Amino acid sequence: MAAVDTVTEPSGADAAGTATSGGATPEETPAEGPPGEAPAEGAPTAAPAPAPQSLLRRIRRDRVGTAALVVVLLFLLLAAAAPLIAALYGRNPVEHYGQNTPGLLSDGGLPMAPNGGISGDFWFGLEPGLGRDVLTQLLYGIRTSLLIAFASATVTTALGVLAGVAVGYLGGLADRLFGFLSNVLLAFPTLLLLLALSPVIQSRLVDPGTAEPEWMQFLVLILVFSAFGWIPLALSLRASVRSLRERDFVQSARALGASGFHIVFRELLPNVRAQLLVHATMAVPTFVAAEAVLSFLGVGINEPVPDWGRMIARGSEVFQADPTYMFFPGVALLLFVLAFNLLGDAVRDALDPRAAR
Repeated sequence: MAAVDTVTEPSGADAAGTATSGGATPEETPAEGPPGEAPAEGAPTAAPAPAPQSLLRRIRRDRVGTAALVVVLLFLLLAAAAPLIAALYGRNPVEHYGQNTPGLLSDGGLPMAPNGGISGDFWFGLEPGLGRDVLTQLLYGIRTSLLIAFASATVTTALGVLAGVAVGYLGGLADRLFGFLSNVLLAFPTLLLLLALSPVIQSRLVDPGTAEPEWMQFLVLILVFSAFGWIPLALSLRASVRSLRERDFVQSARALGASGFHIVFRELLPNVRAQLLVHATMAVPTFVAAEAVLSFLGVGINEPVPDWGRMIARGSEVFQADPTYMFFPGVALLLFVLAFNLLGDAVRDALDPRAAR
C-alpha cells in the first residue's frame, strides 16, 4: 500500500512510498528526531503521512466510498445512542414482553400479529419464544459486535506492528524464526481453532459451577481473535520493512549516525501507516462476521447479551413459521460488513497516489 504523495520503486514487497513526489530524494527532507533524541544533522526522512483532511477529500470524491462512510457512521451513531433510543422507544432488549403480556405470542411461542409481531408497539416485531423486542436487540447487538471488533482490531494491529516491523528491520535469524512460526500458525484451520479454544479458555478462566460474567465472554473472544489475527499484517509489514530498510533514505540516515530507534520510528513507521489504516479498516468487518459465526455456532456471546449471530441462529430455527425475525439481523449484518469493506476499498484507493483523481 502506497502512502499519499509518494512513489514506490519496484520491489518484491508492497512497500509504502518512500521517495517524495516529483522526483525529490529523501535527502531533501529534513529529519525530525524522536522525542528525547536529537536526530543526526542532515539525516533524511520519508515523506509525511497524508493529512486526515486530504484523505477525507479523496474519499468524498468516491460516491461508493462516501455512501459506505455514511452507513458506517450511522451504525456507530446507533450503537452510541442505543440506551437513549431504547429509553425514548420505551422498550429494552432483555424484558420478555411476549410472555408477560397475554395475546402477543401463541401457545407455540410465535408472534400472534402478522410479520413477526410488527406493530406500533413493537416496530420490528417480537422474538419467537421469549418475546423480546427485536429493535432494541438489534441496537444493542451493534454495541456487542463493535466492541469485540474494535478491541480485536486494535490488539491485532499492535501485535502485527511490533512483530512485522521488528522482524523486518532485524532480519537474519529473527526473520527466519518468524517465517517458520507464521507458517506453522497459518497451517492450522482458523475456524476450528476458534471453536476449540473458546470453551477451553472459558473453562480455564471460570471456576466450574460459576456463572460466566459478561466481560469474560468479551475477553475470551478478543483473546481468540488476537491469537491469529495479527499474522497477515505482520507478514505484510515484514515484507515492506525489508524493502524499505535498503532504500537510500534509510541507508543515509544510518550512515549519518541515526540510532535504530530513530530509523524505526521516524523513517520506517511513517511509511507503513497507510498499510496500518487499511488493515484496521478491513479487520473490523472481518471480526464482526467472525463473532457472528461463533455466536451462531453456540460458542460466542451467550444470553442475555444481545448478539446478531445468536439472533440469526434463532431465526434459522423458526424461519418457516416466522421469516421476519431472521430478516432484520441478517440485513443489518450484511449492510454493516459490506459498508466497512467498501470503506476499506475507498481508503486504500485514497491512499494510493496512482489512483489520485
